[in-house]
Amino acid sequence: MILSALVYNLKILDLLTFIIEEINISSENFLKLIKLSNFMNPSDRVVSKFYSVSGKSPFEFSNKAFWYVIHVRSRHEFKVLERLTETGINTFLPVVEKLNRWKDRKKLVKFPLFPGYLFVNMLKNPQNVLNVLKTTGVVKFLGIKHGEPEPVPEEQIIFLRRIVESREPLDPYPYLKEGQRVRIKKGPLSGVEGVLSKRSGQHILIISVDVLMHGASLKIDASDVEKI
Repeated sequence: MILSALVYNLKILDLLTFIIEEINISSENFLKLIKLSNFMNPSDRVVSKFYSVSGKSPFEFSNKAFWYVIHVRSRHEFKVLERLTETGINTFLPVVEKLNRWKDRKKLVKFPLFPGYLFVNMLKNPQNVLNVLKTTGVVKFLGIKHGEPEPVPEEQIIFLRRIVESREPLDPYPYLKEGQRVRIKKGPLSGVEGVLSKRSGQHILIISVDVLMHGASLKIDASDVEKI
């Protein structure tokens, strides 16, 4: 119970730290914010009370939803997916099926493609960010700037969905930013773009997620792709 409250307080602190850095809120107003929001027993009032203190928003509002990456506790990916979905938040967890073998049986088991990470689609505003952060199992948003979620390009999510739904053999792959970008020109994955690489004599297409700094690799025939 105490640990849970501490973790939650740290999430609120992460949001407030961004507020201070973003708009240079004074220490006096920060103390007012802490007092008004009952910080040691955090609630959604932290967002609404902030406006009465500063009159400003800590986030750049948008009328369009974007995808963001959230980091979750180890082995909590499916639980967080269920909790966020129940609250109406559009969530995407890329999964792969692997054959697990026991002494008496074999079974296909689903595993997260990127252990410890999920994607959420939402409007970026303080209330939505707080709703995600207060979900049990969520650790933080990923972003370049401390405390502020960094959007994932829509096309990267589309490509990930397509290769996951294709049920082709997939493996997590180290993030690559530079390299030969190619596009699959035929077959069910026609149009999917990525980086062409080679492993053990086999050509592979690497689909990268920049914010997550990870990717997924898909075995392909080099003749099935074209330069972009």
